[in-house]
Amino acid sequence: MLKAVACAGALSLVTLTACTGGAPAAPTIKIGVDLPLSGGEGQAGTPTLNGIRFFVHQHPVLDGFNIVLSEHDDAVKGVHDPRTGARNFSTLIADPLVLGVIGPFDSSVARAAIPVAGAAHLAVISPSANNRCLTKEPFLPAALNPARVEISCSAAGFPGPADLRSTAANTFFRLATTDDLQGAAAADFGYTSLHLLRVAVLSDHETYGQALADAFRARFTRLGGLVVVHQDFTPSAGVDLSAFMRQAKADGAQAVYYGGATANHGCAIRAQMASVFGTGEAAPYLGGDGIALDPSCVRDAGSNSAGIYATVPAIDPDQVATSTSVISAFKAEYKNTWNYGPYTILAYDATGVLYDALDRAIKAAGGKLPTRSAVVAQLAATGAFQGVTGKFGFDADGDSTRRVVSIFESAGSDAAAPWRWKGEIDYSTKLPY
Repeated sequence: MLKAVACAGALSLVTLTACTGGAPAAPTIKIGVDLPLSGGEGQAGTPTLNGIRFFVHQHPVLDGFNIVLSEHDDAVKGVHDPRTGARNFSTLIADPLVLGVIGPFDSSVARAAIPVAGAAHLAVISPSANNRCLTKEPFLPAALNPARVEISCSAAGFPGPADLRSTAANTFFRLATTDDLQGAAAADFGYTSLHLLRVAVLSDHETYGQALADAFRARFTRLGGLVVVHQDFTPSAGVDLSAFMRQAKADGAQAVYYGGATANHGCAIRAQMASVFGTGEAAPYLGGDGIALDPSCVRDAGSNSAGIYATVPAIDPDQVATSTSVISAFKAEYKNTWNYGPYTILAYDATGVLYDALDRAIKAAGGKLPTRSAVVAQLAATGAFQGVTGKFGFDADGDSTRRVVSIFESAGSDAAAPWRWKGEIDYSTKLPY
């Protein structure tokens, strides 16, 4: 009994030595996860989590430390919830072994989590959150506004980076590019690949949709195209834009760009185009990630679901040669199609770049558990990490230096069919403004 008591008193937090003379257990580092994992939004969050799990499964030990995930769901009744996300971060911060977090998935949750994580100097890497105001002012640069006036984050109704960061050091990083580039990318694709010269533009009276529409208008005009008519409408179940369609057609519009979300009847508008423009790819319908890859968009468009093109502000790993072997290995382990999603491999790379920062921080600490601030500093110093989706780093604001927007086209009237990748617009070396 005395031996047992002596043994119990010798136990430490991260290293246990068996009294029978066995080898000490490896110390532990935890990586937090905050994603929507239940209900409807779990369809996006769970495949993202799978990418994180797969990386850790392949790399269970780092520099002698066991890597353990601490997973948290920020969805309430199937919808991402900023308050729940903030509480999750508080829970993660209370665990001294948590040295970084992958997530959140959604910008609104990230907005609630960034001040909490920043106060604790905890590194956060999102594979998907793309609202520009999480990291940069202004919300919309002047060159992407037809009025040639920049729109600040506060004017758009968002806190700016200075409002979110409780310390001078930024602790938030992301792999997705920012929303302001989506409208510009759609304009580049429409003008150069679809050879559009005259386009009508709609927005759904929300900040996100208006910004996408404005960026499209500014970029398309700069390229030499003409926006023949523009309307910002208030969404409603019975919204009727047939008069707008007739005017657009009379003014020679070859396509319609929509800034907004499926939930605001964006793709029901595509169905309305049929009576004026006809059906199919001859009269394209362009939009952003508010409609991209969305089965509901295809269902709402009905018989006019072909010819919908939409942007996603991230690289498509399926088009990257260096991702092929990892994707194949993942699908061999996660055999159901719903286990894999657009952000699975980006989450894999988000985990990889955190491992890389942890590795450097551990080495700088002489092999000991590094501080959270040291991990943040190493992430901020990342200039050319070689991930499976390609090489990227982080700029001074924590944004990825790889600024790629992917273009997808709906496959037709089958809502379950995957959208087809049509190309990408790369602004990594030169911005469209």
